[in-house]
Amino acid sequence: MSSKRNHHSEQFKLDAINYRNEHPDLTQVECAKNLGIGVSTLAKWESQFRNNDGDIPVRGSGNYQSDDAKEIARLKRELRDAQDALDVLKKAINILEKS
Repeated sequence: MSSKRNHHSEQFKLDAINYRNEHPDLTQVECAKNLGIGVSTLAKWESQFRNNDGDIPVRGSGNYQSDDAKEIARLKRELRDAQDALDVLKKAINILEKS
């Protein structure tokens, strides 16, 4: 089973929060259903809106805040892969020495 993730624009998120605020008679569940999003998604956006002075952070794939963070993550993956390959080679040498 594949997971389908929807990526919503910042404007959609702000519109969803405005919709929620403009309809105090509706529950959060009803608002989320009307908008076609999950309740936890709407709750998260509302929390982000409150905690970021009316702004909702929107980041692209990988959720990296900067190019430096993206490069650091790439280098960490590369280092981890190299260490894993080295571990495999060490185990292979031990197995061959015992034979």
